[in-house]
Amino acid sequence: MVKFHKTASKKKGLPPGAVIYQEGPMAKPIISVFDYSSDSFSEKTSVSKEELYACKSSATVSWINIDTLEDARFIEDLCVHFGINPLTIEDILNNEQRPKIELFDSYIYVVLKTLEYFPQQGTLQTEQVSILLGSNYVITFQERPGDSFDPIRLRLRKDSSLIRKEGTDYLLYALLDTIVDQYFLIFEDIGDSLESMEDDLLAGKTHFSYKRLYMLKRELILMRKSIWPLRELVGRLQKEHVPFIDPKTRVYFGDVNDHTIRILDTIDTYKDMLMSMVDLYQSSINNRMNQVMKVLTIISTIFIPLSFIAGVYGMNFDNMPELSTKYGYHITVSTMLVLALVMLGFFRRKGWL
Repeated sequence: MVKFHKTASKKKGLPPGAVIYQEGPMAKPIISVFDYSSDSFSEKTSVSKEELYACKSSATVSWINIDTLEDARFIEDLCVHFGINPLTIEDILNNEQRPKIELFDSYIYVVLKTLEYFPQQGTLQTEQVSILLGSNYVITFQERPGDSFDPIRLRLRKDSSLIRKEGTDYLLYALLDTIVDQYFLIFEDIGDSLESMEDDLLAGKTHFSYKRLYMLKRELILMRKSIWPLRELVGRLQKEHVPFIDPKTRVYFGDVNDHTIRILDTIDTYKDMLMSMVDLYQSSINNRMNQVMKVLTIISTIFIPLSFIAGVYGMNFDNMPELSTKYGYHITVSTMLVLALVMLGFFRRKGWL
């Protein structure tokens, strides 16, 4: 289950921009650096602190990617060297940020969520990605190793790639576009799950899980919460005069904005489908209950006159002429059987059976 505000209590009473350092063993950050221009390229995975600091004044474009944020002191030292505001550092280390964009004199701070969906378990995993954009550098911070940026890395390794000929603003567009494209893959899986659940529900299969339906509804709410602010974020990059963003790159951000709107429309469609399935599920339960009650009512109705006859002849009176009749038992049982058959025929003729 998703937990919110897990670290809010730790910040109580601390000044703005305060960093909370983890105690005990912590995972070392995994760092990769891409330096490139139209006629040069280098890729490094083992980078010293001095080499990272040199990227600030590099003549080429530098993309620094950092996985795992447990070493808060390292992150803080790196950001301080690049002139990052303490409030931004706090946001980078706090993984509960709402997707947003903040403009500063020397950099732009962008934070958004990446999503990973596990169809078998029906669970959604979110990860915060923080991006710092400067005039000649882009720094990405991710909570854990593994991401969806491999296509960008492959493009950077090609000499003829457009991304190698552009600046940091185009790299930011490529990162945002890759994350948004990953959303489409997730919604394909969710669409398949919804279609399968709808088929099971319409077929009246007993293994249909209302719990699974509820979990999927909750995950869609979480997705909307993670994606909806992205529309405003990309819209600002597209329309406003933002530092370090070339006007010709705004067209590309417009494409990302269109994709974001499509995704939000898909979420609304899926939510409507889920609500319809909930109503259909409740209706199917009520129909099954009505069928059961109908059968029980018919059975009860048939046995009411039979119980009356049995009750009458079960009375212990001395002067009951029928009790001494030789074929009284056979006549009574036959009468009860004929009466039951007549009632069954009547119910069938009415279409109640």
